Amino acid sequence: MQFPYGLSDFGALIEGGYWYQDRTDRLAALEAAGLQLIFLRPRRFGKSLLLSMLEHYYDLARADQFETLFGALAVGRNPTPLHNRYFVLKWDFSLIPAYGEIGDIEAAVHQHINDRIRQCVEDYALHWTRAIPLHPHNSLSSFESLLGAVRATPHKLYLLIDEYDNFANEVLMADRPGSRDRYQTLLQGEGLFKTVFKAVKAGAGGLGVDRVFITGVSPVVLSDMTSGYNVGKDIYLEPEFNDLCGFTETEVTAVLEQLAPADGAWSVEEALATMRTFYNGYRFSEEASESLYNPTLSLYFLDALRRHGQYPRRLLDENLAMDRNKLIYIAQLPGGEELLVAALAGDDRVVVPELVQRFGVADVLAAVKDQPFMASLLYFFGILTLAGLTPFDECRLRIPNLVARGLYVERLRERWLGPTGAARVLPEAVRALAQHGDLEPLAALIEGQYFRVLSNRDYRWTNELLVKFAFLTLLFDDRLYMAVSELETERGYVDLALILRSDKRHVQALDLLLEFKYLSLKTLELSGEQVREQSREALAELAPVAGKLNEAEAQARAYGATLKQRYGFQTLHGFAVVALGVERLVWRTFRL
Repeated sequence: MQFPYGLSDFGALIEGGYWYQDRTDRLAALEAAGLQLIFLRPRRFGKSLLLSMLEHYYDLARADQFETLFGALAVGRNPTPLHNRYFVLKWDFSLIPAYGEIGDIEAAVHQHINDRIRQCVEDYALHWTRAIPLHPHNSLSSFESLLGAVRATPHKLYLLIDEYDNFANEVLMADRPGSRDRYQTLLQGEGLFKTVFKAVKAGAGGLGVDRVFITGVSPVVLSDMTSGYNVGKDIYLEPEFNDLCGFTETEVTAVLEQLAPADGAWSVEEALATMRTFYNGYRFSEEASESLYNPTLSLYFLDALRRHGQYPRRLLDENLAMDRNKLIYIAQLPGGEELLVAALAGDDRVVVPELVQRFGVADVLAAVKDQPFMASLLYFFGILTLAGLTPFDECRLRIPNLVARGLYVERLRERWLGPTGAARVLPEAVRALAQHGDLEPLAALIEGQYFRVLSNRDYRWTNELLVKFAFLTLLFDDRLYMAVSELETERGYVDLALILRSDKRHVQALDLLLEFKYLSLKTLELSGEQVREQSREALAELAPVAGKLNEAEAQARAYGATLKQRYGFQTLHGFAVVALGVERLVWRTFRL
């Protein structure tokens, strides 16, 4: 099997014999859904390949390739009447640079549209009955020329627009002077982008454009250009298109079974469990019954299995590193960091009345704490996903998987630790715990610096959640571990489990389980100075502390039995950790 990792050209994929998860059975439903469709999904979630499939299916110039490209697929056995009936024009706004002066950007927009129109004219040269003049500095006039020529033929135009919002997102998030002003100039009022979509709307009003399919990441631009393009139908939350991009677990399992080695070097069950933990969890409709695997990350993993016979060393494909910028952007907005904390805390703490489907740049820039569009923006970026409804019919949102969780942890760790000496001593502290079960170096780091940082954040969370966040953000390392917070067991939820990946069982590192408790200084009737002066041993003998240690150990032992059975390891190193205010940590170590 060959996996099309990084390949979004449908024709090259099929003709090259690459594996393709058939989605052509949805073409009839897409045709029935409407004439101008808007489909949003996170970055690198298969949108470009979907558009390429549509391009190859509807392109009248590829009619003689239909059997080669689609004969073995679902639609080849039952094609719709519209196959190979259209002139296809495709714009890809991710190719337009988002920097420079406003005049430079506008020139790049005109250049891109003109280049694509010129290619369209050449591709269908035998069909034109009239000249199609191009206007070098006004691509919308060129578009008018093309539509005039289309109307003189028996055919109509299918317009595909990929990453319609890429340019706007880049401008919004770019840390460059004047970037937001440029965005407003291009999208609002009579800006160029708004004018472009007005031309699309006009073209679809009987002037030659029959169908439009638009992909993007977020709906930010939709609000700002509503008066320019208010005829598109949003299908991105509809349950029938939940898995239009992405893989189901049944599909992933089938591929793993085909790849399974005869020598048993890796097992389907363990590989699936790893992929489920790191890549699964996306739901794009409240009514969807099944969550999805990220297709890019899945292909990255499967390709490594095929080529090397083992899991990739890093389970986060670095091609998705750009998603870090989304979290940086959100964290800097008013209320943004608090939202990241709430999401990482688990327990489905992020709840909104409903997803906000259209919001403009002014809304984002003026965001305040707990406003639904902040969480909605994270949803569209793929860093939160739908997790069902509350009894009050509200939307629950959660981090979809461990890869996304890692992005949160990384961002908060950078934000809280910063460029300090703590970042330099952290690796040795983590190694001491992971290899030898020695918590002392990490505890010293947390007491000496991390508690100071976290206790100054205005989250009203000075409790065991603060302790958990300190450990989670410092210990998260998907190179070796599945570091899972609030891992569900039969007896409740584990505070933090560090479970070695199944392909890292040969590494000299321990499986760890940590359970956290918190005692205020008021409860202890001690001052911060008194707590700092006493040894850990003396503090552990205080009745309230001993009681919390016993409680944490009992919970850890109950959870540990389930974890050992689930993951099949022999020994689990447990830690009952009690924070005394934001001054000291006291713990008890035991084996399970």
